[in-house]
Amino acid sequence: MSIEPFDAVDVIHAKRDGGVVPEPALRWMVDAYTRGYVSDAQMASFAMAIFQRGMERDEIRVLTDAMIASGERMSFADLGKKTVDKHSTGGVGDKITLPLAPLVASFGVAVPQLSGRGLGHTGGTLDKLEAIPGWRAALSNEEMFAQMRGDVGAVICAAGSGLAPADKKLYALRDVTGTVEAIPLIASSIMSKKIAEGTDALVLDVKFGSGAFMKDIDRARELARTMVALGTDSGVATTALLTDMSVPLGLAIGNANEVRESVEILAGGGPSDVRELTVALAREMLALSGMPDADVEGALDNGRAMDVWNAMIRAQDGDPDAALPTPRETHTITATADGFVTAMDALPFGVAAWRLGAGRARAEDAVVHAAGVDLHVKPGDAVRAGQALFTLSADDAARFPRAIEALEGAWTIGDTAPAATPLVRERITA
Repeated sequence: MSIEPFDAVDVIHAKRDGGVVPEPALRWMVDAYTRGYVSDAQMASFAMAIFQRGMERDEIRVLTDAMIASGERMSFADLGKKTVDKHSTGGVGDKITLPLAPLVASFGVAVPQLSGRGLGHTGGTLDKLEAIPGWRAALSNEEMFAQMRGDVGAVICAAGSGLAPADKKLYALRDVTGTVEAIPLIASSIMSKKIAEGTDALVLDVKFGSGAFMKDIDRARELARTMVALGTDSGVATTALLTDMSVPLGLAIGNANEVRESVEILAGGGPSDVRELTVALAREMLALSGMPDADVEGALDNGRAMDVWNAMIRAQDGDPDAALPTPRETHTITATADGFVTAMDALPFGVAAWRLGAGRARAEDAVVHAAGVDLHVKPGDAVRAGQALFTLSADDAARFPRAIEALEGAWTIGDTAPAATPLVRERITA
């Protein structure tokens, strides 16, 4: 039996007491946990020490690199194209990946968008796309490379299990030990997967507000700066936008209805906030790829991006022209007074869509693709008593009472329209 070079208790003590864990000991801790030598109880204690004491920039870099080293590292060097990816920290109605990937790819840049599934009130990109008849998320590396190398240029698919397996193990542990919010652990989790993916450049959409993971803009800014530094230190050109997730993004929250809204954006229409954020992120991605002056809005308006969308869906066996699932039951909530919509709290709308069946409580749960919430108004809109505000959709009317309960107090109607607030608050670079 081989003798281990370090002891987990010593590593825990070092961080618990506010010290810096030496690089060899930190790399060993990640490796030993991945292979089962360090127990869940010990790693939980170490994660709590990180949560309470924090980590220095170089420690976070080493932690991230050790998680990357736990699995395979992809390379797109043979594609003959620049590659750029986007990651969002998630929110309510956030379907931006769907129009963004084909939009950026329409400029000849390869977009490897390895995505995940939803859990709780934040929807998963793969769940949304699976509302399209025939579309499949699981691709082999060969299929993924062929799709990016060819005329399509963009791929949205499930990430393979070989990328950063240490993160998968630690992620599950954080969820049950009260350490989810630790910025060093969030940043290393996201960036280990993105750096292992092998993209040349990365744009981060870091959200703040009630419907976001980070409620506070200062915490979101700290997370964004930490992740940009990690990408830069690893040789990946990285920038971040801080975006407001206090109000649901767009008018659709769910799966099939978010696909429908994404197609509207690709057709040159759709809600103004979804278009604004899609364009802002596309400009960031293309600037990092050497095209700072690309006519992004033109590619939406002239059909170029839509052509790539159709090709991308067909390449993964989906039918872009097929009818999307429709709900068996709907329930409309109406205004009780005249006035202006003065506030709309994003989180309750996400919870309502989840309770209607659009999300899952456990990883093994199925989603109802037709379930969700459609908004007919947003803050600032004038309304009359009796006017439709929101339509709830489900396959079982028994789901409506709990969804309606989630929405109690989630919006207000007043006498004066609120002042508009910017969607994109800050741009963060290395």
